[in-house]
Parts: sequence; C-alpha cells; structure tokens
Amino acid sequence: MPGDLFPPKAGAKTAFDRLQTTPKTDVSLPEGLKTPKRQHSSRFDISEKRELEKLPGFHEVPANRRQELFMQKLDQCNVIFDFNDASADMKPKEIKRLALHELLEYVANNRQVITEPMYPKVVEMFAKNLFRPIPPPVNPVGDAFDPEEDEPVLEVAWPHIQVVYEFFLRFIESQDFNTNIAKAYIDHQFVLRLLELFDSEDPRERDFLKTTLHRIYGKFLNLRSFIRRSINNVFFQFIYETERFNGIAELLEILGSIINGFALPLKEEHKLFLTRVLIPLHKVKSLSMYHPQLAYCIVQFLEKDAALTEEVVLGLLRYWPKVNSVKEVMFLNEVEDIFEVMDPAEFAKVQEPLFHQLAKSVASPHFQVAERALYFWNNEYFCNLVSDNVEVILPIMFAPLYENSKGHWNRTIHSMVYNAMKLFMEINPTLFDECTQEYAAMQEAAPAKAVKREQMWKMLEDSARRRQAERNGKSVNGKANGPVARGGSPMETDDEQNSRENQRKMDALNIHDENKKPVGLI
Repeated sequence: MPGDLFPPKAGAKTAFDRLQTTPKTDVSLPEGLKTPKRQHSSRFDISEKRELEKLPGFHEVPANRRQELFMQKLDQCNVIFDFNDASADMKPKEIKRLALHELLEYVANNRQVITEPMYPKVVEMFAKNLFRPIPPPVNPVGDAFDPEEDEPVLEVAWPHIQVVYEFFLRFIESQDFNTNIAKAYIDHQFVLRLLELFDSEDPRERDFLKTTLHRIYGKFLNLRSFIRRSINNVFFQFIYETERFNGIAELLEILGSIINGFALPLKEEHKLFLTRVLIPLHKVKSLSMYHPQLAYCIVQFLEKDAALTEEVVLGLLRYWPKVNSVKEVMFLNEVEDIFEVMDPAEFAKVQEPLFHQLAKSVASPHFQVAERALYFWNNEYFCNLVSDNVEVILPIMFAPLYENSKGHWNRTIHSMVYNAMKLFMEINPTLFDECTQEYAAMQEAAPAKAVKREQMWKMLEDSARRRQAERNGKSVNGKANGPVARGGSPMETDDEQNSRENQRKMDALNIHDENKKPVGLI
C-alpha cells in the first residue's frame, strides 16, 4: 500500500481530536428548520505575499509575448488566499479569478499554444491550488458525523478551485497536449495526491476529480496499472480499516468505465479485483452511499465473463445482511440486475443457495423486503429461468409462499404471493400438488415428532439425574437435582429441528382442527 494512503498512527493527535475539544455553541435551531450547509476552507498553505496587479489580456499583446504572459499569469495563480475571511484580499482574489479564466479561454480557443516549458508550470499551479490535507468530517453540533444524513462541507474557496480544475482538464484534453512530455510531471506521486483529494466532502470537487483521473487514465498508458493498484489500496483501507472515505462512489464510477474496456479473456488480476475488492465492499455499513455504482461494476464483470456468476452470487450470499432491512432490499435489487445478465447454465449452478435465501426474504416480516423479493416474479426473464428449473425451485419456495399467503400482516404481500403460487401451479400442476401433499404430511407428522422429541428430552433428563446421583453417592431413586435446561441439543437430528420449526409455523398459521389434524391447504 502506498505510504500516502496509510491511516494515522495509533495515539497520534488528529484533526478530529482537536476539533472535538473546541467549544460547542448553545444556539438551538427552531424545530423543523434544517441546519445550513457547513462551509470551510481546507488547510491551504496561504501565501505571505498576496498583492497582485492585473496583467493585460492575451489579445492585448503581440503573439511573440503571449507565452511569457501565460507564464506570468500562472505565477499569479500560484498565490493562495484565505477564503475563510470573505472581506480580506478582495481585489487580488478577483484578479486571480480573472487570470484563471483567461488561461482557460486561451488554451481552449487556440491551437499550437502549448509549449514544453508550460508543462511543469501548469502541474505546479494545479498542485499548489488543490493538493492539501483533507480534514476528517466533524458534525459541529457534536454528534457523530453521518454521511447519509449530514450535509456535506462545501469549499468556500470553490470560485478558484473550480476554474483550476476546468483549466487543467482543458490543458490535458487539448490536441496539442504531449503525453511524453507530461509524464515527467504527472507521475505516481501526482496520482497518489490526486486520490487523497477524493476524500473531499464537496461533491462538486469529487465530480471534477472523477473526470480528471479518468482523463489521466485514458492518456497515460504507463500509469494505468498503478492507478488501478492505488484505487485498490484505497478500497482495502476503506473495507478493512476505516470504513470512511467520501469518494468511493466516484472511484467505482471510474472503474465501471475501465471494466467496460477490459479485453477478453479477463486477466487474473481483474478477476482478483472482483473477488477481493468489489464483493467485500458489500459488507460496509455505508453501502447505500455507493451501491448503484458497485452493482454496475459487478454486472459489467458478469457481462464480460459469465463464468464468474457462481463466485459473485455466493459472495453476495456470504455478506447477505441479517438484520438490516434497507441493506437487504439493496441486495435484492442487485440480484435482479444479475438475473438480467445471467446465463441459464450458470443459473443452474447457483439456484439452490440463491433460492434458499430468496425464500427467507419472501418470508420476511418486513414488508419491503418481502415485496422486493416477490417483485422478481414480475420479471419475464426470471420467470423463464424459474420455469426451466421448477423441479428444484418449487420445493424450496412452496412453504414460505404458502405460509405468507395466510400469515403475513400486509395485504399487498398476500396478492403478490397468490400470483407467484399461481405461476408455479401453471408451470407444473403435478409438482405443485406433490408439494402440497408433502407440506400437509409434514404438518400432520409434526405433533408426533413433537411427542418423540419430548420423550428424548425426558430420557436425557433421567440419564442426567442418574449420573448426578451416582457422583453424589445417592440412590438412583433419590430426589432429582432439577430439570435439564431445554434448547438446541447436539443430539437433536435435523428432522427434529425441522419439525419443531414446522410446529411453530403450523400453530402461527392456525391450520389444524381441534384434534390437531391438518385441514385442506388451498
């Protein structure tokens, strides 16, 4: 991992610690009034000499003096101002802003104006204006910062920052731009410092960074492998160390375009990126901040190589959320996107584990989870896959669908379950009847299995009493030392565990008569 991307050492005083010790305001906002967007200027290295004089425009000087004027304007743009004080240096700030716009227009509207001496000066100006430490996000009210709820920090220096980005993009996109000259200045260190800026809270800056890094990736072939590795390092640090980085969505958007351009067959390096980076990104708590871009990258990989389907689906099932309903809905959205590009042969490899999870989602008491899972049956391609593999899928899905048809609290779910059951019945009525009879038999056998289970527990209790009495030197017929706590026993068979669960479901659905004989199902 590049040194610039390492987290702060343990015990080191961070900006977050210092900010936490600052006094907090006692002013409270009226109820219902949103907190205004926080603004600040990052830790720019403010110039000591900030007096500027306006230089003439490019059209005001002869052509042989324009390169010299270009360099002078670049020097003016190297002066850094403090935007936290809006009233300070107002005239020099405006002179710099105008100089930036003139440089932008000069490069955009003229040909054969970029010369070799300009390259180091342009890169230097870009670095001085933009490369700076990005402070960690802090909620000024004192609560923990929540990127999903709190407003982002906006850079007050944006009037200058924006034009610097626009000028640099115009410069490297120019037809006169020479990559062979520029690669001496736009190097590994430049890329690493650019990646650090992706942690900016200002979404406007991250959008420009996304475009800038993508342009560099496209033009500098010698940097492509390094850029991919460096982005991987950012992801690794985010997944396994900090779980906090603002630019994950933008980096994934860049990678989505890069993946789309991968040549076939895929390199092993690219497959490892999928399994070791993209799939583990699903486990982070802030998944909602970048999930659309992540799902797009996953689908791009599967469109490139269908053989990766099994690894992707099993990886999603490994990180499937257990208690986070919002996150589970996102997973279901992604699974449907995967279904759209899934090869029928690959579907057969993952249908059992995948539909066992879908059965749990359909049976979820959270109606949005159950509803999203049942929406799959509105997808024509999904229904075709189910129809071709109904012998495997229906036995898995029958019990949760039937029980939800009567037991779910949400009426919308009832109608959606009915449509799914109707589809299964139309696809294979014979198999549907067999599943119905099997379910009825299982429910009918549940009381007998419950009795057998009670008898086994009694035998275990008696055995435990005898052993305890023998250890205490008492008679076998002596007084019991107390009941054995009941629960999941290692001696309990799978059938007995299933019967206990089925008994619970049967009681919840109230589908038995007074003699505990099951009645007709449908």
